[in-house]
Amino acid sequence: MTVWDGLTGQARAIAIFRAAAERPSDGDAEARAGSAMTHAWLITGPPGSGRSNLAFAFATALLSPGTEAGDESARRLVDARTHPDLTVLSTEGVIIKMDSVKEAVKRSQYSPSVGRYRVVVVEDADRMVERTSNVLLKALEEPPERTVWILCAPSEADLLPTIRSRVRSVRLRVPSIDDVAELLVARDGVDRATAERAAREAQSHIGMARRLATNPEARARREETLRAALGIRGVSAAVNAAARLLAIAGDDAKAITLERDAAEREGVLRSLGVEPGQSVPPGLRSQIKALEDDQKRRATRSLRDGIDRILVDLTSLYRDVIMVQLGRETSVINRELLTEVRAAGTVCAPAATLFTLDAIAQARQRIESNVAPALALEAMLVSAIRR
Repeated sequence: MTVWDGLTGQARAIAIFRAAAERPSDGDAEARAGSAMTHAWLITGPPGSGRSNLAFAFATALLSPGTEAGDESARRLVDARTHPDLTVLSTEGVIIKMDSVKEAVKRSQYSPSVGRYRVVVVEDADRMVERTSNVLLKALEEPPERTVWILCAPSEADLLPTIRSRVRSVRLRVPSIDDVAELLVARDGVDRATAERAAREAQSHIGMARRLATNPEARARREETLRAALGIRGVSAAVNAAARLLAIAGDDAKAITLERDAAEREGVLRSLGVEPGQSVPPGLRSQIKALEDDQKRRATRSLRDGIDRILVDLTSLYRDVIMVQLGRETSVINRELLTEVRAAGTVCAPAATLFTLDAIAQARQRIESNVAPALALEAMLVSAIRR
């Protein structure tokens, strides 16, 4: 088994990274010059295409001794994010902080301690503001000889042109529904029918497909979202539906973060020597407060991601409506709601459905621009009224 076996639907990208990882880190200059390796990479692709998974598989291959990709010890350390030659720059907030980037740049200057390279993985590189990106740019302009940067972002356009000019870009494609379903069956033991439905409803988003396949509550919340939109008949119903969608997104965000927050707090208290049930000494409260602040930022991002996911699901719903209106039922995503989708398609023209799809896209842009989610959802749902 190699580090590449857990990836799906990205044969071309895997071949590129495998060739780069198998080059010798030492040797004559001619061999290095003809190699496929470079000091900075950018992995782009739509959400759920497996950008981070591929980045860490490549990192594991680079950090494995010799040229044999997938050393078991390196794999365990990378999976735990504890490899001494690996630095991970990510955020659970809305943006990546300047201080985090400066620390990663500082660590990138160190020589490898046990591996062939020092590897820095930047997840969600698009979450850096311009002045933060400029700090990263300086590190990419003058990289140490054995440091490799791996950036992940939805598209090249999400990064500064000066950064794009200093990286080798590899774009991932959207995995097929069959590829994602097979991965869920093989990796998570999900039955074939559930795996196929989850992959289809997630529109090949690997992470979301796994959640839908393994979490009945998540599936129920998604179905409630779509039925709420289909049931809108007036402005008051649209306002009520917007409040309900916001609540569903909040419930989904809490389900994702609550258990993790409790485990983190317990771990921090244990590391500080505080027994369960014991009050936190005043001298340690600042550390607990810092943890709580980080968790609040993560909750904010999780809520925004949840709202965006609802809007993606609604996009799939109204896409299905227009497909039915145009006689293309075989391409419907939400097949379990086909009867309701047909009914929705009979009460308006395709042009009206397209207007609703435009309103959903506009709501996503507004929320991304920090418009209050409740207002953006209300404005969007009013356009979805079925008379």
